[in-house]
Amino acid sequence: MSVSFVKEMRSSGNGLLVRISAIAAIGGLLFGYDTGVISGALLFIKTDLHAGTFEQQAIVAAVLLGAMCGALLSGYLADRISRKWTKVLSGCVYVIGALGCAFSLTAPMLIGFRFLLGISVGTASFVAPLYISEVSPPRVRGGLVSFNQLAITSGILLAYIVNFAFQGFPDEWRWMLGVAALPGAALAIGMLTVPRTPRWLVMHHHDDHAREVLEQLRDGDDEADIDGELDDIEEANQNEQNTHVRALFSGRLRPLLLVGIALAVAQQFVGVNTVIYYAPTILSDTGLGNSAALAQTVAVGVTNVVFTIVAVLLLDRLGRRALLLTGTVGLPVALLILGVYFSSASLQADYGWVALAGLLLFIAAFAIGLGPVFWLMISEIFPVGARSKAMAVCTIVNWGANFLVAQTFLSLSNAITRQGVFFLYAALAVLSLVFFAFRVPETKGRPLEEIQEELT
Repeated sequence: MSVSFVKEMRSSGNGLLVRISAIAAIGGLLFGYDTGVISGALLFIKTDLHAGTFEQQAIVAAVLLGAMCGALLSGYLADRISRKWTKVLSGCVYVIGALGCAFSLTAPMLIGFRFLLGISVGTASFVAPLYISEVSPPRVRGGLVSFNQLAITSGILLAYIVNFAFQGFPDEWRWMLGVAALPGAALAIGMLTVPRTPRWLVMHHHDDHAREVLEQLRDGDDEADIDGELDDIEEANQNEQNTHVRALFSGRLRPLLLVGIALAVAQQFVGVNTVIYYAPTILSDTGLGNSAALAQTVAVGVTNVVFTIVAVLLLDRLGRRALLLTGTVGLPVALLILGVYFSSASLQADYGWVALAGLLLFIAAFAIGLGPVFWLMISEIFPVGARSKAMAVCTIVNWGANFLVAQTFLSLSNAITRQGVFFLYAALAVLSLVFFAFRVPETKGRPLEEIQEELT
């Protein structure tokens, strides 16, 4: 959260808003935990369940395929049964999926439960920032949405720590996957204690209830304008009802959607989730044992959290574009280091730390750039009436790109070598940098009309 965000939250004095935002952000924690936990568990699953290359990729990618379905379904559920109850349902499904994974007897069974888990993760990745944005005052909304990104990286770090802690246990990978049921239950139970969002209540003509919720959320905030917020919510709902999905692909909205989709694809095609999903595998390929690889992976998780905090502190000072370009410059450099390392037998023999350095540089560059900026910018570049539909499209594309990368990493490594994959990702990172430099606008402090004019 930015410094201004912290000051605003202190001045408002509303502990309810902080509490319900933290509960909603558990959805981001689940997203991050599941992303990170499979990296360590896979080291043991492939031996215990006799999983070959295709099955290992499928175990990782099944969550992503499920997440695409979850992101698609969540838009309907969030409007139909409310953001609150969608997240309660998501937490329940996550508990079932986590326990199913822990008790899986075969690779196909594990893949099936991972798909179910993905439906929950995809739902959480969409509804968590949507819920937070709809309960937050406009002046602190950016900070609270960024808090969800911090929860994601914290979940990844937690997963790495759990992986390290359970190594050596009997059936260690089952514990690693099963522990996820706890935060899933925390999300489901916690969301039972929070209100439905004012926007959903207005959408379903519960205007009096919406006013009561807003008054609770803005209690102690001297700058709150309840009537003004309700008018804005009503206008946003009306605009959204008049905006069809097909309108996103034509007219003035198409250039905005192009930028959103490009950010979604680039965030995955630079290979970030090969680092998250396969970091222990990559490090173990340097000659480290499983224990040492898991220990060094914790350093990757810590770096991810630290630089995400740096990013959210600087986003409102330096701007989105500056951090996006700076972070993206570091990505091909880190990928080239990894490519050169795996190309050199002498480096692999005597300088194993080079691989760790490359991974740390990569994750730091991603955490200050594409990691938080993608989610923040797609919440800012679209007009209010089209925002939720456009964000849903970008989210589905993001999960689809994630699926393609995860499903092909090991196969590509076998086909063009590990270093060849890193060189390919480096080239894609350079292409992304060129696109960002010429096509992605700065959104900090700029009116929407001005941003649209620049892109059209």
